[in-house]
Amino acid sequence: MPKTRTAAANRVRFAAVGDIHATRDSAGQLRGFFAEASEHADALLLCGDLTDYGTAEEAQVLADELSVVKVPIVAVLGNHDFESGSPDKVCEILARAGVRVLDGEACEIQGVGIAGAKGFAGGFGRGSLGAWGEPAIKLFVKEAQHEAMKLESALAKLRMPRKIALLHYAPIAGTIAGEPPEIYPFLGSSRLEEPLLRYPVDAVFHGHAHRGTLEARTIGGVPVFNVARPLLQRARPGQAPYRIYEVPRQAGDPADQPLVHASA
Repeated sequence: MPKTRTAAANRVRFAAVGDIHATRDSAGQLRGFFAEASEHADALLLCGDLTDYGTAEEAQVLADELSVVKVPIVAVLGNHDFESGSPDKVCEILARAGVRVLDGEACEIQGVGIAGAKGFAGGFGRGSLGAWGEPAIKLFVKEAQHEAMKLESALAKLRMPRKIALLHYAPIAGTIAGEPPEIYPFLGSSRLEEPLLRYPVDAVFHGHAHRGTLEARTIGGVPVFNVARPLLQRARPGQAPYRIYEVPRQAGDPADQPLVHASA
């Protein structure tokens, strides 16, 4: 089946969605959704929680459902993908299906750079958890710092003018507004915003906050989109539960550039 080209020659079109939560019962239920999304885009971006319990069986179901997609697929993992302790197996199965899972890495699609990392929790602004006190608290904060460093490393590898950041956890509080305030610290971290201020991008996509807000902006004015599928379904009834985002194509970019690693 030939790749469907719907984007105009002067722009690259991405379809972004997170929180698919594939289970064994998802077999045969997601192909139409993925086929539609890919027909309207040059690439499909998946923002974590690809599976429900992070099992190999769920990953294989998802891989089978993604077989209808004929455009590049780029993803990050979410917290659910770690539940069974085998995220590497999830990545391996998805990689065999042609999915590029980013974990502090970068790639390029048609001249647009994509930096991806899962991210982590920890809170926002003055409410951010500090590395003080018990060792367990320090380990928690260290994990948040480590994920922020992964994102920064990925962003630093990109040399093209057009860039996108892909996360699961939120880098700002604006896109989790609507969730119970008590759980804000577990939905993302301001530490993930810091690399985005040092290495500006065109847009940021994340999931995780099923009852959050569709769109907000970083301190630097970069749009951040919450593309958790349950949120899109509830907030935009009657519309397809994925976000289409267009990036102007740079002059001289090839019309059909393959997915490649971005060089440092």
